[in-house]
Amino acid sequence: MTTSDRLDRTSDRHGEAPEPSGTTATATAPDVASANDKVVRKATVAGAIGSFVEWYDYGIYGLLVTYLAINIMGEADAGNLFLTNVGFLVSFIARPFGSVICGYLGDKIGRKSLLATLLVLISAATAAIGLIPSSTVIGVAAPVLLVLLRVLQGFSAGGEVAGAMSFVGEYAPDARRNYMMSFIAVGSFIALMFGSVFSAVLITTLGEDTMTSWAWRIPFLLAVPLGYVGFYIRSRLEETPHFKVLREQNTVVRNPLRAALTSPRHLKAIVLTIFLPALNGPGYYLLFVYMPTYMKTSLGDHNFSMLRALMVTAFSLVAIAICIPLMARLSDRIGRKPVLTLSAVAMAVVSYPMFRLITTGEFGLACIGTVVLAIAFSGHAAVVHTVLAEMFPTTVRYSAYSIGFSISTIIFGGSAPLLMTELIESTGSNLIPAFASILTALITLVTIAFVRETKGQPLASS
Repeated sequence: MTTSDRLDRTSDRHGEAPEPSGTTATATAPDVASANDKVVRKATVAGAIGSFVEWYDYGIYGLLVTYLAINIMGEADAGNLFLTNVGFLVSFIARPFGSVICGYLGDKIGRKSLLATLLVLISAATAAIGLIPSSTVIGVAAPVLLVLLRVLQGFSAGGEVAGAMSFVGEYAPDARRNYMMSFIAVGSFIALMFGSVFSAVLITTLGEDTMTSWAWRIPFLLAVPLGYVGFYIRSRLEETPHFKVLREQNTVVRNPLRAALTSPRHLKAIVLTIFLPALNGPGYYLLFVYMPTYMKTSLGDHNFSMLRALMVTAFSLVAIAICIPLMARLSDRIGRKPVLTLSAVAMAVVSYPMFRLITTGEFGLACIGTVVLAIAFSGHAAVVHTVLAEMFPTTVRYSAYSIGFSISTIIFGGSAPLLMTELIESTGSNLIPAFASILTALITLVTIAFVRETKGQPLASS
């Protein structure tokens, strides 16, 4: 079989008509094999560490939103919590702009340098949040600065997910791609766990009053050394084998955005990229980012202290960090769709009873509820981004993946804390998050039926 035949067959597997010989640049298995196991492991570690830094910076806002409401908005009442959650939503509105610009640059000039730059951007924005004077000092300028910095964070995050996943996916061998990529997801959850534990330690050692007064700034300022470490590691990596092939053969797409948005096949995949991760919104942002605020403010007489709420969240984060690699390895063996289906069904079944346990206000029962939810969600968290990366060829992977996933996070993720707060307030039911989880699980379950199985298949390049 000739090289041209192999390239054409790779394109056919991904539902793409083969290009005439001499015009297609496809990174086949032999190209990827040139990246030895040591290099692949290095890329995976760098991806996980970069993900840790990026999502620590991004997630700490949700964990400490109550303190931000007090200091930046003036008081932690329902109205100011609403406004602070608007700041959470604003970052998601900025994400598509980051997705479009970063996706274009990532498909045009490469993944490596861009990913390192994004870490600097989000770390600087996060540290700056920790330096904002309180509203008692600068008045309305405090919330204005907060919103502007959240826009910068959202811009960076918009380019991070697809870029990091594409980077590791383009290094990983076909048979173990999901397992290698899963450590990026693990890095994001460990970042939230670190943020939860670090915040809990500060509250325990310094006290609630000190935390409210000034110590809430410490987790934000920690972004400076973390960002430096992440930038150093990412900047020392080489470009991915798949993108190198495109560059060497001079077949990098001139306008990847236009290529992604004018192809019916890519547009269909982008639509799937919007709806397949629907469960990711409640799964990630409600179960882990919003959960401490939910347990502190939305359970009425059963409200937790912030310390206990953070510790409950930390237990669930440990559970999902352990389960994600196991689910990813299972996906590499039995397929992406069975694991995604199992996770969606599990979330639909356990969400209501587990949230009932959380709303009792009992620490032990809340831990059981959040841990069970974390285990149920782990299959989705482990697999969904691998499926999204495998939907697109290397020429438009960063662009198309970023656009679809950012739109998904606006619809199902960024609005979650704000929407949950308002619905709980208006209905008086603290089980609203359970219903949101069930609904999005069903949306994901329906979308899975339209997704092709991609386990073990080589990545298409054009």
